[in-house]
Amino acid sequence: MHELLATGRVADVILGVMLLEVVGLVAYRWLTGRGALPPDVIPNVLSGAFLVLALRGALTGLAWGWLGASLAGALLAHLLALRLRLRG
Repeated sequence: MHELLATGRVADVILGVMLLEVVGLVAYRWLTGRGALPPDVIPNVLSGAFLVLALRGALTGLAWGWLGASLAGALLAHLLALRLRLRG
């Protein structure tokens, strides 16, 4: 477990699970016509992915500028998700 954290691989696992979640949501929508539309899901997923990238960077000692960029990306994606949610 220590190696997963020290190398940042835990973030890779989380990102992989998130990708599977998106594929599952899109497939469910495609097969049933129900569920969230992909444009409504993508900003939320991007926000989480940027946070996980920031986690990976923090665990591996990435330069602070990249951490800030990841966190800024998470903020922008989150604000877009909020805008879409409040609009609808």
